[in-house]
Amino acid sequence: MTFDEAQRMFRDERIRELAAIPDGLRFLKLRSLSRREHLEELFGLAAVTPQATQARLLFREAYENQAVDTILIDSYIRTTYASERNSRRQREPEIVNQLYRMQVFDWGGLHQNSLEKTIVDNYVKKITDYDTLSDKIENELHSSMRGYVLCSWYNHWTSIIIEDVFRDHPAVLPAVGLVKKIDFFIHDVPFDLKVTYLPEGFIKEQRRVNNLRPELTLLKQKARRLNIPFDSDLPDARLLEDLWSKHRDHPSEGSRELISELHGFRASLLDECRNDPTTLIRWLYENQGVRRFDASNRLFLVLVDTANFFESWKLKRAKPLLDERIHGFLEDVGANPGREIAFRWDGAEYTTVSDAVFVVHP
Repeated sequence: MTFDEAQRMFRDERIRELAAIPDGLRFLKLRSLSRREHLEELFGLAAVTPQATQARLLFREAYENQAVDTILIDSYIRTTYASERNSRRQREPEIVNQLYRMQVFDWGGLHQNSLEKTIVDNYVKKITDYDTLSDKIENELHSSMRGYVLCSWYNHWTSIIIEDVFRDHPAVLPAVGLVKKIDFFIHDVPFDLKVTYLPEGFIKEQRRVNNLRPELTLLKQKARRLNIPFDSDLPDARLLEDLWSKHRDHPSEGSRELISELHGFRASLLDECRNDPTTLIRWLYENQGVRRFDASNRLFLVLVDTANFFESWKLKRAKPLLDERIHGFLEDVGANPGREIAFRWDGAEYTTVSDAVFVVHP
């Protein structure tokens, strides 16, 4: 396979096909080392003097030079990662300690990846009076920005910690630099790691499949019968959590029975997914946002706190638990990790390789 052919497949996001070809897999590993300093060190280890000086041309030259073989590339990646990891490892216990100070995970209405649009739509374009705008900035936006920054901070550092849990395992070869759609290779199969929870949309769909009414509908009806107040203007996700809490704390038999039924269905659904995650994985692929769509190999880390499903986000910092469950998965994974998943998106058929790791507490 020529460099141009491999580059074309990569640009077309045919990463699964590329990884199935030895030259294509070597291309992907080199792609994660495409910074100039990495490539120059790689040539030095191969005892080769490169002709190029620019990173883009060095990448092509390394691919086309057989002295820069897969064994050398793998060894260099592991050595480079170990060096980078040592500095992070020293700081990790204190970072985890700081993450436990986060008690509430609330974006403050400023949705991730659309911060500017939210501010423009709700403040810049909507308000014409200067004093009103100033008041809203002081009383609303400052608080929302604080929530947005805290949630972004939490996600950033927990993502690094979780990725390192995977990359520390000998079955995993890290992607040292930023390479599109690949966080690491498990037994030479590339995966893009996605951290998620048991999705509310998936639960709603599975209740419908089982001829059960939506949780939110049942919770609102029961709340009205019991005169439990709630704010119907809340977004559905917030209202669902609010009503779960109110019914869980209510002394009536009706509330207890309802919460028991809802919890029982979720627990049963979780067991089904752990036994065979195919349906969940297919749903996750088919319900991607338009801007984030791709059919690359994905490994889903599914975090579920069965004591309080709405606080599953806290498990992202549960380092010892993450170590145990993730390394347990990697110990058991075969030589050909992942399962083939067929799914539909926007009228087209796709096939990918994917799997799910479940971290369930307690």
